[in-house]
Amino acid sequence: MADKNTPDEDIRIVNMNEEKHIFTMLVDNEPGVLSRVVGLFSGRGFNIDSLVVAETIDPKISRITIVTKADRPVLEQIEKQLNKLVNVIKIRDLTGPEAVKREMALICVKAKTEYRAEILRIVDIFRCQVVDVGREHYIIEVTGEAGKLEALIQLMKPMGIKKIARTGPLALIREPN
Repeated sequence: MADKNTPDEDIRIVNMNEEKHIFTMLVDNEPGVLSRVVGLFSGRGFNIDSLVVAETIDPKISRITIVTKADRPVLEQIEKQLNKLVNVIKIRDLTGPEAVKREMALICVKAKTEYRAEILRIVDIFRCQVVDVGREHYIIEVTGEAGKLEALIQLMKPMGIKKIARTGPLALIREPN
């Protein structure tokens, strides 16, 4: 019996060392840059949990935000290899409290007559907004920390969630006071 548990225990020990990390990087806004960044992850067997890319205030530069799970040595390897890419200008790990992190989601929920008032109360409590209304659905827009989104999703499940589109986290380093 003990032999059967040993592999699972080894897996749990490895997974306990893995943490979610948010990398944000400034890159040249050129064709193929995102492909090279993603290729670095996939080519080395690193998983990407979420990926957000957009142009910055400077149209020549884009910000890529990637969430991945890894332990410390793997994270250091990822960071070193990303810094070697020609088009990467700057990279930071924004996992800790020194960063402001937010996610956004659109949630399409069934809006049966008996649930409409309750859904609108929940939307008000969570400071979300209904961005589309149909005879049998609401589409709700929510922005906030991951825990807020998870809590809203759990409250909406009994009503019937039809579909969800979610960004994953965006992050910026806090500026000094």
